[in-house]
Amino acid sequence: MKKSFFSVKMKSLLLASFLLTSALLFSFFNQKSTLINELRKDYFESHKQSPEELEIYPGLEATLFASEPMLKNPTNIEVDAQGRIWVLEAYNYRPAINGNPTNPEGDRILILEDTDKDGKADKKTVFYQSKDLNAPLGIAVLDNMVIVSQSPYIWKMYDDNRDGKADRKEILFQGIGGEQHDHGAHAFVFGPDGKLYFNMGNEGKQLFDAKGKPVLDQDGDPINQKKYRQGLVFRCNVDGSKVEVLGHNFRNNYEVAVDSYGALWQSDNDDDGNKGVRINSVFEHGNYGYVDEMTGEGWYISRTNMEKEVPLKHWHLNDPGVMPNLLQTGSGSPTGMIVYEGNLLPEVFQNQMIHSDAGPNVVRAYPVKKAGAGYSASIQNLLWSTKDQWFRPSDVCVAPDGSVFVSDWYDPGVGGHQAGDQVKGRIYRIAPKGHSYNVKEFKSNTVAECIEELKNPNLARRYLAFEALQKKGTEAKLALENMLATDSNPRMKARAFWVLNQLAPSIERIEQLAKNEVPELRMSAIRAAKQLSFGKWKHIAKALVTDSDIQVKRELAIALRHNGEPLADEIWSQLALSYDGADRWYVEALGIGADGNWNQRFEKVLSKKNELSEAAFNGIVWRSRGSKSLPYLLAILENNQDTDSKLAYFRALDFNESKEKSNELVKLIQGRFAKDLKAQMLCLKHLDPNYFTENPNKLSVLQGLIQQTKDVEYLDLVLKYKLETEKPKVLDYILKGNQQPKAAQVMYEIGAGNFLQNTFDKASENDKKTIIDAVKSVGKPQSLALLFGAITNPKLSFEIQREAAKRIGNSYPLEETVLSYLKDKKIPEKHIPSVVESLSRAWRKAIRMEANSYLGQSLPKTNHPAIADMVKMTGNAAKGIETFVNLCAMCHQVNEKGTDFGPKLSEIGSKLSKEGMYLSILHPNAGIGFGFEGFDIQMKNGDAFQGLILSKNETDIVLKLPGGTQQRIKTSGIKSMKMMEESMMPAGLADGIKTQELVDLVEYLSSLKKK
Repeated sequence: MKKSFFSVKMKSLLLASFLLTSALLFSFFNQKSTLINELRKDYFESHKQSPEELEIYPGLEATLFASEPMLKNPTNIEVDAQGRIWVLEAYNYRPAINGNPTNPEGDRILILEDTDKDGKADKKTVFYQSKDLNAPLGIAVLDNMVIVSQSPYIWKMYDDNRDGKADRKEILFQGIGGEQHDHGAHAFVFGPDGKLYFNMGNEGKQLFDAKGKPVLDQDGDPINQKKYRQGLVFRCNVDGSKVEVLGHNFRNNYEVAVDSYGALWQSDNDDDGNKGVRINSVFEHGNYGYVDEMTGEGWYISRTNMEKEVPLKHWHLNDPGVMPNLLQTGSGSPTGMIVYEGNLLPEVFQNQMIHSDAGPNVVRAYPVKKAGAGYSASIQNLLWSTKDQWFRPSDVCVAPDGSVFVSDWYDPGVGGHQAGDQVKGRIYRIAPKGHSYNVKEFKSNTVAECIEELKNPNLARRYLAFEALQKKGTEAKLALENMLATDSNPRMKARAFWVLNQLAPSIERIEQLAKNEVPELRMSAIRAAKQLSFGKWKHIAKALVTDSDIQVKRELAIALRHNGEPLADEIWSQLALSYDGADRWYVEALGIGADGNWNQRFEKVLSKKNELSEAAFNGIVWRSRGSKSLPYLLAILENNQDTDSKLAYFRALDFNESKEKSNELVKLIQGRFAKDLKAQMLCLKHLDPNYFTENPNKLSVLQGLIQQTKDVEYLDLVLKYKLETEKPKVLDYILKGNQQPKAAQVMYEIGAGNFLQNTFDKASENDKKTIIDAVKSVGKPQSLALLFGAITNPKLSFEIQREAAKRIGNSYPLEETVLSYLKDKKIPEKHIPSVVESLSRAWRKAIRMEANSYLGQSLPKTNHPAIADMVKMTGNAAKGIETFVNLCAMCHQVNEKGTDFGPKLSEIGSKLSKEGMYLSILHPNAGIGFGFEGFDIQMKNGDAFQGLILSKNETDIVLKLPGGTQQRIKTSGIKSMKMMEESMMPAGLADGIKTQELVDLVEYLSSLKKK
């Protein structure tokens, strides 16, 4: 290649193009093993955090119980009945992704003890280490049985001789997805009812027993993603039998906490950068809305009555059948949780959730208040760090003395399978100032001693007390009955009840508890009764239907789920009369209670319609899934209210599977809505997808409506129904520059590629330029052929050839094909610089660099100082904004400004330290953030796509393409689909900018904190 073709001007143009089209922070916290060495050398000595650097609630203190080298990378902890701290280590954390070194002997389970009573661990026992233990995420210590969660297994390990070493290991469950993934199986906890509770994130997907057989749920169905969506919450017996699914459709619900009444609480993580981390009160059998319940589509996908704010869109909160969130906490990386039922900490923390969130470097409580049938909550920090963002609390546990222990992963970042530090880890103890750590000996010789231990806030002690009381027979029964009758603390009453419920089951006792003055105890009675056949407790249900507390009624409604008896219909309909038309928690509880029996439930409530307000009746219609409610839903749509006020009811159509729905909607289009285009379009949107194929005589309805639409709405309809007859009008969109990229995409999707090629061949000079610009990003063989043909057609003007050459590299999925044109010398020499320029926008660095080699030289590269030195440099945030706009805004948003493709960065300064930001920018390809994995999809017809999967179900995949556009793909047409090994964020992003510009950029990003 002659250098004369590469002028100084062209060098500048290529460099500018390279810089302007790069993306920032596409995957968080990624680095290779060489980076580990750099971190150890440059940072570790400067990050010696002490408890004094942590901030804590007044009157309390955090003391360092243990730290490296005694332990490293703690993921989960447990405090046993003796007060010892059990630690799961994760040195071998996601090495296939982050490239970190591993220990071939495997990870460890440690037992840490304070033998000299000075408040610091001085003894370490390795309970278990094996090459099969790699980054476990959950531990529960139940006497000499230890339950360890590590996808694909749940293990029971036994210390038979009680020497602090595992003697044998058994499989409790297996087949769980999410191996070496944060979204797999999480910790087990012992519940007050003597059962185990646990959860798994959305990579878990299924559950098999020790023999490899699918585990069946409470309905006798296999536990998998055919019945349930995404993350799950479970309950089972200690031996693994009688597994129940208690909630589904979470993203990465990390650790479930159970209070003494049997109520469930947990956190859930959002897709990175969407400020949607949430705290949930888990109503049994509830759907929590991460994906569309009916289709499985992701929250990005447009839908009727879509929430206005991203954190709310994220959980489908406007959809019927989705439980409300208790609290949304913004950005974060939520981890462990407990319900603190001790009295050592201040009152604000007592009987509340205490939760660790590694993202914003905080351990905090969420004081809960009743709100109708549900709850509201606030935030109260317990322990946090503002000085050092390496503080990454990974779990929280309560000790026998009521103090709280916190494990600290300690790292420059968290999430995205990152581990910037492999050798550090800390354990802190939180207690009132001056309160030493003294754990009394566990005693269970007498019933009185067992009962005292049952009152302990530590779960390991309560387990031992529960088991001991089961063995003490009549004497224990009498003492527990006295505790149930006389204890002044209702939570202690609940604990006594649950032990009795297993020791000496009695429907009379449940009935008596259902009359208790404390509503939470009445709800405990319902939860216990629900485990029995309805015939045994129907008299209790009949009595509770008139309960004065709406939360008790809520729990009763839930308990009627899948109960098809006529009496259950009557009780449900009476409960429905307590709905005020506004309490979302209550109507969702009614929905759970009607599941599987909607038609008979709805017919019963119809007989009481006059006793309901209009808002209440309409709310039940909105929530209903039965065909019997369809006429009433249609009647609401037909009323004279403004169409916008009825969007929730249009959306409800998507959840009603009545076969008559589409026919009735067409009648509305032709009748009631004949002069209401907006309502007509909504009806059209909610028709079954195959309606016009199955009813060709109704096609005129579609053809008549589509002519009244325009822009995106018009193009969506053309695409949805593959209306090739509309190609002249779609072409008009292209030539007039209206919705140009989408129109070009639609043209090829409806099979009109040849029509567009023929139009191009005959078009004027200006129209040729317009078509070239429109098809540049389509990325289909036909669109690429148009551009390549324009470059190589000697009959076309040099200007048209050059325009095509400058845009051909924008065909993202076909970049390698364009590169092959250079390799095979198919590009005329005069257009090589323009083609190379277009490939400088490629997402893969290898493509960019190889393309550049055809110019005979490489792009200039800046050798930046060590990260430690750049952290010390002073940045200018204002100048950093300029760098952000030039480098980052085409893929990222800050406060909704920029392009919605990669993670949103509005609060990135609260999640990442400066070290973490430099790591993410300089080393993006060692790992990929959850939800931002790139996929390469090859179609049977020769098309190819590269992008992010927004949504996937059995029939469709919605792909998010660079630039933020979306592409819907039919799964039946896919030839192959594989996850891209590299991040779609280009490596070498910072090679072409000055060090000071990089420092300014990081300064600006660090200023973007949670408000």
